[in-house]
Amino acid sequence: MRLPQGRLLKSRVVTDPREPLAEMLDRSVTGYAVFEPQDSLLLDADGRGVVTFTDGVPVVAYHTGTDRGGPPALADLAVPGPYHVSAFELDAADLAPVHDVEELCVPPGMPAERLAGDPALADSTRRAAPAGRPTAAGAESADDHGAVEAFLEDEEKISAIREQARQEAKQRAAEWGLNDT
Repeated sequence: MRLPQGRLLKSRVVTDPREPLAEMLDRSVTGYAVFEPQDSLLLDADGRGVVTFTDGVPVVAYHTGTDRGGPPALADLAVPGPYHVSAFELDAADLAPVHDVEELCVPPGMPAERLAGDPALADSTRRAAPAGRPTAAGAESADDHGAVEAFLEDEEKISAIREQARQEAKQRAAEWGLNDT
């Protein structure tokens, strides 16, 4: 997926992808955000996620590392933070060719649910979506199945989550004075 360079609005590291998603919605930004997960930041792993927006409502998702779009791209991007996020403003006419590719499109609330785990933000995003965009939870549920399957098939991602959970459990056990014996 190729996009023209937009006008940089903000570039920062966030622990929660909710922040940039909410900000794009609140400011009604037409453009895109590039999410670079910690794997890319720390381990030189390939892959960034790109989410495009029209008036703050997500339209397209694409993952550069897996070359997948739509809900599977969100599954590829749903990894523990932090993320380096760069938000860009871009004319709607420049986004139109990408927005016309159905395989790349996501339901409006899906990025908030999949990346941020925020049902309230997902509901706000659905309400802001223009008429004609599928916004009902049922419309998103049809795509959820493929995204969940894609996530579950990614052994590397599951292993990374398990390892992070183990490290957090060990840290909490040490803080609470518990030991393995």
